[in-house]
Amino acid sequence: MVGSVIGRVRAVRTAAARISLAPLLVRVGIFLSALVGLLLAYPAEVVVGNALGPLVVVAVLPALMPRRLWPTFAALVTVGGWLLATDGYGRPIALWRLMAVAVALYLTHTLCALVAVLPYDAVVDPDVIVRWLTRAAVVLLATSVLGVLLLELAEVRAGDGGWQAVTIAGLLLAVGVAALLAGLLRRR
Repeated sequence: MVGSVIGRVRAVRTAAARISLAPLLVRVGIFLSALVGLLLAYPAEVVVGNALGPLVVVAVLPALMPRRLWPTFAALVTVGGWLLATDGYGRPIALWRLMAVAVALYLTHTLCALVAVLPYDAVVDPDVIVRWLTRAAVVLLATSVLGVLLLELAEVRAGDGGWQAVTIAGLLLAVGVAALLAGLLRRR
């Protein structure tokens, strides 16, 4: 048991000594996006209290261990904070805050996916990271535009079942995107 712990400590020291700049910067991005998402999701009363320390720990965990359950845990804690803020503290749902939390969750997820395939001592061409972030930005932009359009559609039709129409439109869009992706995968 003691030998196992000593072996793990040595492995962590070796990894820390050999880590290269690109994987380190991606991990910093994971930490920052997770922390921003958590701070935006939770009500200010909770963050100012004793919860800031645990929220920082929740943001650090996916940056340190992106291949484990910690990215999912951080996302669930963020969603829990959003539910606490809206249901428990009665904070109104603001579109900008909702979009910002969604962007932070997606960035955390996609950066964890990137760093999970990068060895910690990899020498990475900056174009790889730029292309990865560009694709993420395109997805975020398209999702934001579509979300705002669907929200506006709901406002226009709110009197006669607008939410139901938006829900059905969203489900049809999700099925269409899944079918498109499946077709693209079959082509390969």
